[in-house]
Amino acid sequence: MQEKIVDTPSELIALCEQLRDSEWLALDTEFIREKTYYPRLCLIQVCNGDVAACVDPLKLSDLQPMLDILYDGRILKVLHAARQDLEIFLHDHHRLPMPVFDTQPAAALLGHGDQIGYANLVKLLLNVQLPKDQSRTDWSRRPLEAQQLRYALDDVIYLGELYLHMRGHLFDRERLQWLAADFATLADPRTYFPDPQGMWKRIKGRQVLRGRQLAVLQRLTGWRELQARERDLPRKWVLKDDTLIELSRRMPRNPEGLSKIRGLEPGQIRREGAALIRLIGEGADLPREQWPEDEHRPAPLTAQQEAMVDLLTAASRLIAERHQLSPQAIATRKELEKFVRGEAGCILLEGWRRSLAGDTLVSVMNGTVRLEVVDDTLQLTPADAEDGAQASRLPG
Repeated sequence: MQEKIVDTPSELIALCEQLRDSEWLALDTEFIREKTYYPRLCLIQVCNGDVAACVDPLKLSDLQPMLDILYDGRILKVLHAARQDLEIFLHDHHRLPMPVFDTQPAAALLGHGDQIGYANLVKLLLNVQLPKDQSRTDWSRRPLEAQQLRYALDDVIYLGELYLHMRGHLFDRERLQWLAADFATLADPRTYFPDPQGMWKRIKGRQVLRGRQLAVLQRLTGWRELQARERDLPRKWVLKDDTLIELSRRMPRNPEGLSKIRGLEPGQIRREGAALIRLIGEGADLPREQWPEDEHRPAPLTAQQEAMVDLLTAASRLIAERHQLSPQAIATRKELEKFVRGEAGCILLEGWRRSLAGDTLVSVMNGTVRLEVVDDTLQLTPADAEDGAQASRLPG
């Protein structure tokens, strides 16, 4: 395979001519974002099976020839754990390079574990041990060393091989269509810019807050998200999570009250104190019916419901084993709890999961399918009419 380091306009044009008629293109990026909200692109790696290249955006003032390739709808872009890479192109160029194939969710559908890393997947399927010593490197520094470039090229050379290997196995098992929902999520710009007013649900430690305190947290967290985007700063540089929790818990209404909040510096109070006080007041004064509800604080499961979740966990493991899948690819315990509670939006009642497992788990719950041990083996078997009628009356 031909390998290239591209950092001049003429080299870029020549590379893109080689890529123009590709059926698929392995794609990866290197970036930094420790000091910014948005990732800063430092390197683009591409491979079509014949040529692999590192394209240096820090040395090229015009990436349009490469962008024409990446945004060509006839070329399938192959990535691993694609979300952060795609976010870069959405932010920098206001649209997503489609269509895409993400080898990470594809691996789960072939029984290789949930959210498996690239190097582990390469080792598992291709028996190639990739070095990991460059994973924390500063990709913005120039010149890039030979080891860095080798690491970057390997990220797409073997990615293409993974795609070809996995595509065949997914086709043989009739599972390619199962990935449609995952890839539709990657194609939705809302995936990358979540609603600021929903960001409070991501704050760790919010369990100590109640009622109007959660309303204050929602206002403050939404404001922080917009500030971080506007100023291109990490969220924690605007306000730390611990500070958000403390502001929401104590709800100070004046500068003196703000000065007693750990984590708020005097300079920050001078610059943003008025805005914080206003936001706290808006949240605290909301009527009860407008207070947000914490979806992650459902009522505890009853003993019967806990037993049902345990039963469904065993059933889903049997289904996963039968279809050579990771149990986590079908449903986590949290999803099984939602299933037992009858909550809306349960993934087990959507798409391929419903036909593969969801309908069977419904049958387990209503007693028409049961778990039993036959010859020291746990099995799912249809219940007879009498047993089914009796089982359907069990509380749960």
